[in-house]
Amino acid sequence: MTASLTVTYLGGPTALLELAGLRLLTDPTFDPPGEYPIGSRKLVKTGSPGLDPEEVGLVDAVLLSHDQHPDNLDREGREWLARQPLALSTTAAQERLGTPVRGLAPWEETSLTRPDGSTLTVTAVPAQHGPDGSEPLTGPVLGFVLTGEDLPTVYVSGDNASLDVVRSIADRFPSVDVALLFAGAAQTPVVPGAHLTLSSEDAAHAAEILGAGTVVPVHFEQWAHFTEGRDTLVPAFDKRGLADRLRLLSPGGRSRV
Repeated sequence: MTASLTVTYLGGPTALLELAGLRLLTDPTFDPPGEYPIGSRKLVKTGSPGLDPEEVGLVDAVLLSHDQHPDNLDREGREWLARQPLALSTTAAQERLGTPVRGLAPWEETSLTRPDGSTLTVTAVPAQHGPDGSEPLTGPVLGFVLTGEDLPTVYVSGDNASLDVVRSIADRFPSVDVALLFAGAAQTPVVPGAHLTLSSEDAAHAAEILGAGTVVPVHFEQWAHFTEGRDTLVPAFDKRGLADRLRLLSPGGRSRV
């Protein structure tokens, strides 16, 4: 019998995943609304997290797609992360943050021990934070795939804007049960006129490519640089006949998928 996954959406890119007795948190962001500097610019946060750091408490591992942008790892998120036993992220994040970050290369695997002694495998997978050629500007990013005996296969996209990347993941993992897709069609002056994350239409297309049974969108709201959101996700999935696969949660919302 396949174990179920419970997802609690905190807002932005942050979600608590409870699977096979383990607790995993994606991209910790706990700061209140306000302006947050990044280089010579500022990103504007417009919403509050659905849970505070104390309510989340300790997790077994953090799935940190990247550390260089405050909408994926903010000030309170950094303080919270430093108290955790393990964070999986890019090798650049390990160099910058140190303990407890373990850097992984794309397609590298690591294992977490489940309470029953069996294994949850975490595979770091590619993510492209913008159009082709944008990595020198946006920096390295990872996604993650979770697999294990009697477990659903779960894909966490990280900040990815490339359907070719999604196809490469579908080639390696032909049976994705649940996909957490970072959407929102983010745009900033760093790469003018280009999407830095999936548009709603591309998120629906990604779900189709992956054959995902359930899709939980994240990172599509609570920041001013998103150009699409909740109101565009539903029609995009409906257009492809995938509305029944979409699980659209509100901050603080919790669902078994």
